[in-house]
Amino acid sequence: MSNERPTAEELRQGVTVEIVQGDQDVESTDTEPIVGEVGTIYGDDPQGPEVELKSGVVGHVQAIRHDE
Repeated sequence: MSNERPTAEELRQGVTVEIVQGDQDVESTDTEPIVGEVGTIYGDDPQGPEVELKSGVVGHVQAIRHDE
């Protein structure tokens, strides 16, 4: 994952992203990100933009996946 998180303005519905859920440590290297398509964008947050994936999982975007 990149150290530079995208902003909410860079996100669109349907974009594939990596997120971590609110109760996970966003700085942890032991945490596997959840990958999915953006359904709803809630806005920017210091931990990364908060989104809801189409699967219903809510979390903070850590990176945009360009390979999918």
